[in-house]
Amino acid sequence: MNRRHPLYIVDAFTSTPFHGNPAAVCLLRKEYDDPVLQAVAAEMNLSETAFLRTEGDDLFMAERFSLRWFTPMAEVPLCGHATLASAKVLFDELGIAAPTVTFDTLSGPLQARQGGGAIEIDFPRNDPTGCAEPPGLREALGGAAPLETLEVRSQNLMLVRYDREQAILDLKPEFERIRRDLPPIVVATAPSTSGYDFVSRCFAPRLGIPEDPVTGMAHTVLGPYWARATGKRSFRAFQASSRGGEMTVELTDRDQVRLRGDARLVLRGYLDLPT
Repeated sequence: MNRRHPLYIVDAFTSTPFHGNPAAVCLLRKEYDDPVLQAVAAEMNLSETAFLRTEGDDLFMAERFSLRWFTPMAEVPLCGHATLASAKVLFDELGIAAPTVTFDTLSGPLQARQGGGAIEIDFPRNDPTGCAEPPGLREALGGAAPLETLEVRSQNLMLVRYDREQAILDLKPEFERIRRDLPPIVVATAPSTSGYDFVSRCFAPRLGIPEDPVTGMAHTVLGPYWARATGKRSFRAFQASSRGGEMTVELTDRDQVRLRGDARLVLRGYLDLPT
């Protein structure tokens, strides 16, 4: 016997369908072992699949949910766009009554709320620290020499700063070299001259994501980095992938990073899993 679980695909950090970053959101009616969740994520073959569960039977009155994120190859400790996609499903598709919902995650509780037609979520901030440029970085990214390299070891992330936006657009990454020689997540960034405060691109081939369309987690690093570089606390950010996506990034007084963005639901259905 199979059991049906509501399943959605949501384009996050965009107001236009088929842009931004698509995430699968699955509302689980029972617990499943990790290999089953990993198999579902591989089947979805999107950068992230989010799995939501709540205690009790009245889903529409719930205010707290467990949330886990899986790439096609591994579970990750933090994901921004799949959290935004999950909140979009709860608020707009299910009509959750609560103005704010809390997600219990591997990175602690995350709160999501509606405001002005968009959704805002508070994430833990991840301040990068300087590090030496690793051998092979320029060849792997296929671009000019960066101004500096930094890292966030807790997120297995390297941040690479360039001097101008065009340098980001001109990158020609060699994904096998990135997978072999660099940390699991590599984020390239530069100041913007096209109406945003900064632009970025994100590469994670070791996680099964050669180039991520829009990466919320990366902006928990980019926000503190650009705040330190500019003295500002609020930014308009654009991720310059082929799909493109944008968000507002704000440093809060509670030492968090608030991401605010839109999302569009593009598919709804059911996932059949054996009971």
